[in-house]
Amino acid sequence: MRKTNLLAFAALGTVLTMGLAACGGTAGGGGNASPGGQSTGGAASTAKHNDAYTKVVNASDAKGGTLKFALSDEPDSMDPGNTYYAWNWNFSRLYSRPLMTYTALPGEAGLKLVPDVAEAPGEVSADGKTWTYKLKKGIKYDDGTEVKAADIKYAVARSNFTDELTDGPKYFAQYLDAGDYKGPYKDKNLDDFKGVETPDDYTVVFKLKAPFSEFDFLVANPQTAPVPQAKDTGVDYEKAVASTGPYKFESHEVGKQLNLVRNTNWDPATDTTRKQLPDRIEVQFKQNAEDIDNRLIAGQIQVDLAGTGLQSAGRAKVVQDAKLKDSTDNPFTPFNRYAMMSTQVKPFDNIECRKAVQYATDKVATQAPWGGPLGGEIGTTAMTPTTVGYKQFDLYPNGADHKGDLAKAKEALTACGQPNGFAANIAVRGDRTKEVQVAEAMQASLDRVGIKLTIKKYPSGDWSAQYAGKPDFVHKNNLGIMIAGWGADWPSGFGFLSQIVDGRAIKASGNYNMMELNDKSIDDLLDKGIQTADAAARNEIWAQVDQKVMESAAFLPFVYEKTLIFRPSTLTNVYVHPAWGMYDYTWLGVKQ
Repeated sequence: MRKTNLLAFAALGTVLTMGLAACGGTAGGGGNASPGGQSTGGAASTAKHNDAYTKVVNASDAKGGTLKFALSDEPDSMDPGNTYYAWNWNFSRLYSRPLMTYTALPGEAGLKLVPDVAEAPGEVSADGKTWTYKLKKGIKYDDGTEVKAADIKYAVARSNFTDELTDGPKYFAQYLDAGDYKGPYKDKNLDDFKGVETPDDYTVVFKLKAPFSEFDFLVANPQTAPVPQAKDTGVDYEKAVASTGPYKFESHEVGKQLNLVRNTNWDPATDTTRKQLPDRIEVQFKQNAEDIDNRLIAGQIQVDLAGTGLQSAGRAKVVQDAKLKDSTDNPFTPFNRYAMMSTQVKPFDNIECRKAVQYATDKVATQAPWGGPLGGEIGTTAMTPTTVGYKQFDLYPNGADHKGDLAKAKEALTACGQPNGFAANIAVRGDRTKEVQVAEAMQASLDRVGIKLTIKKYPSGDWSAQYAGKPDFVHKNNLGIMIAGWGADWPSGFGFLSQIVDGRAIKASGNYNMMELNDKSIDDLLDKGIQTADAAARNEIWAQVDQKVMESAAFLPFVYEKTLIFRPSTLTNVYVHPAWGMYDYTWLGVKQ
């Protein structure tokens, strides 16, 4: 998530307060720590359910120990310029610093942008097409060399203009006025990259094709974290990222284990949002999801890195035990959990076949794997209620009980020429237990009208690069339905919608517009909205985009997600950061 000076914040405040109130919390919290991070007491034994949603739980400035994370699969990449998982945008801040970032506070206040590597928010030209950032002096990499403007320029060039780095978003490639620049792996002369200029070592100037009213939000994504050109090893850069954050890589066995240790060249005087409490941070990949829950509850690890909450068995265990439940938080996240139907895979190239799925799906059953009401509210739109621009509507009402309108589904099947139903494949990330259970729920509910689903399981680490996000693979394997989830890249309708509905965002690999929706009217509205300076008018446009997406019937929302996340008593400085809907990984400490 990111922002455009102060225009968006009045609207942001209203929407986020509504989201927090719905969870039983209050926006802006203060909690047990001051904005500057100084502890004022508090203990885990007195913390209650949902406390970390509105305040800092178990505040402490004590240093030392090992903070342990676990993940059920492997990441797309630990390279800040080549990742698109929300948890990784959160976690990568431990070792990388973009131009802008978010305030370290729970509640609405945490969505305010503050400078990180930059000295101040961007200065925008009168025509809205040039954004200039001055860098703080004295920020160093872990080897002691100083960060320079050219390193920011190079980071954007490599992440957005190369064929090799496929997993992150390509906003800069889409909006920078860079001509036919082919990226630094094909053209090593950085002067040929005209989309970003560096008139001196501490000034970065972005040249845009058209105004982009939320550009400060965009530069808060990890792709503006500096990368020294001499140390870039392409896809292997994730093995040893040059650190500007409080921690640096000690070792990284890709797909198995990552160990971080203190970066002695990190200067807290230049960094208002991070702490450096543990001596080391250890991450284990490819761990069984249910086993992660058991180890969390037993205190053997401190954090489930994915931040998606307890699985069914773990959730049942803690909600039945008052003491364990007091160690949980149930926040709304920025995520919608949904299915996408590919408009390029038969019979889903027919809108009536897509409508049949919309009407036949039992949304109570697809809500259940997320934990019923604990896991989120049943969804009817693409945007979530915590996204600026959201408006409530339901184009495909599936019964008063949300268990499906079978009569409407059968009408749609007849209209699409498949009165007796059809067979189709549904793709899921096999290590995501909840997603598998959602697919099974869809399989059962669609079977009632003759739609026979076969579940196809793929690993989440390569989900977008090799499987559901690779159109050729989708077409060859007839993946008609894909279970997915999405959180806003920044908290506005554009930050939520653009990468999953814009036809120009469809990529040969690392694609998140899995519907392959290519509607010029939607693309034009996105362009109109992002060039609109007035926040209220801009938000109206995002609602129009949402309406058009849902009219396609290719997007099937399940739940506006809430998670039940567990915080062991050994974890200190715990609060839910609203930008990611999970704990702020840069603040965490561990009791000795």
